[in-house]
Amino acid sequence: MALQLDHLVVAAATLDEGVAWCEATLGITPGPGGRHALMGTHNRVFALDGAVFPRAYFEIIAIDRDAPAPGRARWFGLDDADLQASIARQPRLVHWVARCLDIEQAASTWSALGLQAGRVLAASRPTPTGELRWRIGVRDDGRLSLGGALPTLIEWGEEHPTDRLPDSGVELQSLQLQQPQPADLAAALSTLGAPAGVQCVDGPAAIVAVLNTPRGRVRLNSRVA
Repeated sequence: MALQLDHLVVAAATLDEGVAWCEATLGITPGPGGRHALMGTHNRVFALDGAVFPRAYFEIIAIDRDAPAPGRARWFGLDDADLQASIARQPRLVHWVARCLDIEQAASTWSALGLQAGRVLAASRPTPTGELRWRIGVRDDGRLSLGGALPTLIEWGEEHPTDRLPDSGVELQSLQLQQPQPADLAAALSTLGAPAGVQCVDGPAAIVAVLNTPRGRVRLNSRVA
């Protein structure tokens, strides 16, 4: 089975700033998320799923300053000094995550191509109805591959976040992965079955998401001007 777009990742300096940005930019208040003990982070989430991207969702994530340091680099490049300086000004789209059925096989396939899918880690967070569990590829240095255009791989347990998320009024319409050599990225994705609705296009390295929202059509670009 091909990869599927699982979720978009917006990084914020604090969750409060992420919520305020979401309300001002997308016109909704994100739903509750939880704490990630493995990484010392926490999040807020809401559903994005529609005909093009079923079971997709949106994650706003920040370092949890009340949690112990994780003793390793956090995921999604959150420890990177340049990223921290950027999101201190404003939260921004930084990455996307693709789900698969067999993360070990998928990571091995990419590793054989010289792509850094990362070490497969078991992660979880508590929810009111029990523990949400998944396995995820994270590089030891925490950095994002190809400027965030190569997705993080994830394999979910019995439950997926969208199983309990209400309709948000926001729907992801398209996701473009801009790269100076888009054919190389497209080839890498095709080895695992390229996700439907995701386009690789020529341009400066960036992720561009277009969403229908209560505030109309919104375009998010990971590239900092």
